[in-house]
Amino acid sequence: MAVPVVDPSLTPVADADPAVAGTARRLRPARADLLALGAYVVLGVLVCLHYWADVQNRVSSHLPTDHSWFEWLFAHGAYSVRHLENPLFTARQNAPDGVNMMANTSLLGVTLPLAPLTMLLGPQVMYALYLGGALAATAGTSYWMLSRHLVRSRAAAFVGGAFLGFAPGVVHHANGQPNFVSNFLLPLIVARVLRLGEPGRWRRNGLVLGLLVAYQIFINEEMLLLTALACLVVVLAYAVQRPSATWAAARPFLAALGVAGGVALLLTAYPIWFQFDGPQSYRGLQGGVFHNWGEDLAAFVTFPRDSLAGDPAVEQTIGLTEQNTWFGWPLVVVAVVALALLVRRSLAARILAVLVVLFGVAALGPRIRLDGVETTTNGPWAYIPDDLPLVEMMMPTRLALVVAAAVGVLLALAWDALSRGGRSGPPRIPAPRSIPAQRAGEATTDVPARRRWLRPVGYAAITLALLPLVPRPLPAQPVDPPPHFITAGGWRPYVPAGRTLVPVPIPSNVHGLPTLRWSALTGQEFPVPAGYFIGPNEKGEGVFGAPNRPTSSLIYSTMDAGTLPALTDENRRQAIEDLRWWRASVVVLGAHPREAVLRELMSALLGPPQRVDDVWLWDVRPLVG
Repeated sequence: MAVPVVDPSLTPVADADPAVAGTARRLRPARADLLALGAYVVLGVLVCLHYWADVQNRVSSHLPTDHSWFEWLFAHGAYSVRHLENPLFTARQNAPDGVNMMANTSLLGVTLPLAPLTMLLGPQVMYALYLGGALAATAGTSYWMLSRHLVRSRAAAFVGGAFLGFAPGVVHHANGQPNFVSNFLLPLIVARVLRLGEPGRWRRNGLVLGLLVAYQIFINEEMLLLTALACLVVVLAYAVQRPSATWAAARPFLAALGVAGGVALLLTAYPIWFQFDGPQSYRGLQGGVFHNWGEDLAAFVTFPRDSLAGDPAVEQTIGLTEQNTWFGWPLVVVAVVALALLVRRSLAARILAVLVVLFGVAALGPRIRLDGVETTTNGPWAYIPDDLPLVEMMMPTRLALVVAAAVGVLLALAWDALSRGGRSGPPRIPAPRSIPAQRAGEATTDVPARRRWLRPVGYAAITLALLPLVPRPLPAQPVDPPPHFITAGGWRPYVPAGRTLVPVPIPSNVHGLPTLRWSALTGQEFPVPAGYFIGPNEKGEGVFGAPNRPTSSLIYSTMDAGTLPALTDENRRQAIEDLRWWRASVVVLGAHPREAVLRELMSALLGPPQRVDDVWLWDVRPLVG
């Protein structure tokens, strides 16, 4: 999950008494750690269970095209490594223009290191394997950060880590968007930011932070931006409450921050230049597509669709939006009560309160929405120009992921406070060298002995609030495998180097899911026209997919109508021109619900096809030269 908040008044406590509730209390910390990680792995497998039932031929029911895109990305990583090509750009999709991979969600920090496994197992297996692994890894690094930097109770760290790794918003994005699940570096980044003020260690801390930031850029820049904004708020909130401590740590903090920025810039300068000024780069999205997507107020207290208590029918009311909060009302009540009880005694709780309020309001977007209805009340984004750099590409609702992270850390704080009920005085944990300890009477979140009844009640409240949010296996749907002609290599004699295979329908973000998988599942050995990506239009604005050419538009409209339109010589001339533009050598039509009308259309444009293996094939080399 994004942006776990470390209480800077506490230090790593790996050797301290773990104070683990229940059975775990008697375990050594290392055994408790292994149990926590094992539980996260089991939960990651559970979330992906429906994919494993037929991993070769299943995709996400909610975002099948995104699922196929990420399979294609794993294949891209393997292709780039195998052929030693520049992974920042590809000509295997959207031929002949290609795709700027840095300007798209390319997940290069994952697909390139895992390329050998992709070559061995295939992109379908790697997708499912990585998705569950990324969920578990994010929970694991969150657990590490919490248990070493914030709480003494391993059980508290387990609860917080589980929520940070499997929060409703994260599980929602797991439906076809593993880039928003790949948050395992973010807890490490936050923990390192809050150590930048350590005297005498500014070089080391800056170097480590710079390396982490540089690597995160190749995983998900948007989540890195959210993390940076949250860290800025955390530092400012701390500075307001501890001005003298902040001033004392300012010099090493700023020095380490400078080193981190220099290291990250050195490692990513060329890729970032390529993203914004390289081939097929763009400026903003046409019409500010994302700017209007704010979080519905009702979503905060609604149970998420993919949880034990979730109901898909609720989307008919609130709408098909990203479920970045969707905490359910019990968790909202528990979080409010926990903040009320902790905020006076815990600096970390006060900082979390600032994060929740600030990012919760910011996530509402330009217009306030309630229960699926857009009101006339302006939200905060109504006063922000939508053409500002960075802002133009941000989706307001995703700011709520910071709120989810703050809730996860709050759950760990609350559980930890309950686990130490009955003890007096602050926990025996020395303050770090970077920031002095809190003032006496303010460092502890222990529950006084006279209020021990809070422990069982608190444990029960947190557990009952989280149980409805336990994720169910993500829904999956079958998808037709590519034709045998494609997978067996029957296309090779027809597609020489420098030419493309044109599948029908043309790959796109709406119509071309099956044919896009032809490319992914054959290791991208042949280039295809168009595809599913973001690229520039004639004005340089970002648009989804390639601008439609006359022939692709004709194919899509014929599919939608289900009948053959009246064709003219102009249609046939445009078809030949489009095939020349695509550098086509062969047009291929496989099994498809609209196979009959599509074959009729292509025959009317190009002449009679050949039946080769299990496809209809038009060898267009004599037509296009």
